[in-house]
Amino acid sequence: MLDVNGLKIGFIGTGVMGSSMAKNLLNGGCEVHIFTRTKAKAEELLALGMIWHDTPGDLASSCDVILSIVGYPKDVEKLYLEAGGIVDSAKPGAYLLDMTTSSPKLAERIERAAALRGLHALDAPVSGGDVGARNAELSIMVGGDSAAFQAVEPLLRLLGKNIVLQGGPGAGQHTKMVNQIAIASNMVGVCEALVYAKHAGLDLSSVLASIGSGAAGSWSLSNLAPRIIAGNFEPGFFVKHFIKDMGIALEAAEEMGIELPGLTLAKGLYDRIAAEGLADKGTQALFQAWE
Repeated sequence: MLDVNGLKIGFIGTGVMGSSMAKNLLNGGCEVHIFTRTKAKAEELLALGMIWHDTPGDLASSCDVILSIVGYPKDVEKLYLEAGGIVDSAKPGAYLLDMTTSSPKLAERIERAAALRGLHALDAPVSGGDVGARNAELSIMVGGDSAAFQAVEPLLRLLGKNIVLQGGPGAGQHTKMVNQIAIASNMVGVCEALVYAKHAGLDLSSVLASIGSGAAGSWSLSNLAPRIIAGNFEPGFFVKHFIKDMGIALEAAEEMGIELPGLTLAKGLYDRIAAEGLADKGTQALFQAWE
């Protein structure tokens, strides 16, 4: 197992979730090195004592563990597999953890490329949104070698509580697809329920108090329905990124020869609100499809 105290961690992607995750690593005793596409957005983290690098390759060559949480599979592919990127530049024996929700097939490619250079690559997507990242309560779904997982588990404990090795390379990403499929149809149900309650003339907060702890209860109902009621549609998780995730899941489902009608419906509704200018809002903005 890695000793997290003083461990040199490279962190790439300091957005809504990544900035909180980097802070938790710093607070846990790690030496945190960062790179993000816009340095100005990392000023708060630099002021806390994190160390800036001008390129992902420079960061990778300086660290024992590299973590990334970026936007899209194309970003992940460029970071890890481009000439002069993470796989090319990391020190032999380093651990590479991509925490982006990305393609299972890409996770497998990264693991193979890393293994050829004596590196340990794990796919480790997360769930829990901005709140989970801030409170170090993320669910982390890991795919890869069990020995590598055991080595980095103390580090992951600084970021989350529910941390499970799901299988070999790509298994973490497949598990995250399962998570997103469950959330997608549930979000449609949450929004439809609130629309119904509103048109029935009910007090939405009172309704939520009644149904939140019963059989209708869910994370989305407890955490996102109050934001909908308050008219807060700012992102804990972006609509545009959720659409990306649903697209990955539908592509994988097609390859496996299965149909996912609920997911197809949800993605169509999210595509609609994105086309209406809500791509940079939070997933709870689906409610506005009925407004």
